Amino acid sequence: MIGNVLTLKQLEALVWVADLGSFRAAAHHLNTTQPNISARIAGLEKTLGLGVMTRSAGNIELTDKGAEILAMARKTLRDAEQIVYIAQRPDLIADRLRLGVTELVACTWLHSYLRAIKAAYPALNVELTVDLSRNLDADLSANRLDLTVQTAPFESDVDGEVELGKSPYVWVAQQSIAQQLKGPQSVADLLTHCVLTHARHTQAYMELSVHMRKNAIPTAQMIASNSLASCVQMAADGMGVSLLPEALVRRELDVDTLAIIDVDWLPSPLRFAARYREDTSAQFINDCALLADRCSKEFEPH
Repeated sequence: MIGNVLTLKQLEALVWVADLGSFRAAAHHLNTTQPNISARIAGLEKTLGLGVMTRSAGNIELTDKGAEILAMARKTLRDAEQIVYIAQRPDLIADRLRLGVTELVACTWLHSYLRAIKAAYPALNVELTVDLSRNLDADLSANRLDLTVQTAPFESDVDGEVELGKSPYVWVAQQSIAQQLKGPQSVADLLTHCVLTHARHTQAYMELSVHMRKNAIPTAQMIASNSLASCVQMAADGMGVSLLPEALVRRELDVDTLAIIDVDWLPSPLRFAARYREDTSAQFINDCALLADRCSKEFEPH
């Protein structure tokens, strides 16, 4: 039988060395040592009597045969994973999930999402990254992340995507400032205070900048921040009027720490999606994307 000469661990090592570009990175991902990964690849090559990859000046390239074997290795590992699902033993999936989420997710439904992943896959090790959507996009494209929960627009193309809905924006301020800005307001009316916004490269900031330029509104009062949580706190401290996703300030609105200001302009709602590389991903990554859909919907107000 083939199991006498080839092992899943050898095929797993081949896949991760190819995907991550180094023996060291593959060893870290598989929670083993670099010599162990080297031994698995060497054993595979010795058994097959051919080289599957070349190493030179720190670069790793698959041979023609190696590329063919890699495609079959992926299929073999996916098929082997299905045995676990047939047996209804997701607890046997002892893998690593490199998950990236935006700050809005981290501040809202991330904890319930992580609990849902743990319940579905008790042995899964989640390696979490919280970052700006554009950085998550780059990390997903470079295979440094397996799954991202991020906001559009997306710069990279992936074949796995689960739509998570949209999050509308609101203008908010401390109660005392909101009292000064009662009734319908224009963006220009807000400039008696600082305007706290998203980071400069974000869609909301760019749409606001375009709106202000078109209406000859000075932009000197705009203060951009990479941290949405900081914007919430600055607004609560009375430092200005803030443009934020409604989901992020729901608690502050409920306890009257912040109040919504009626402004005649809002940016496009944030569009969220769970994204991954379906062609190379294990089944559990697809399942975790679907769990994100469930958890995001449970967070929405009823």
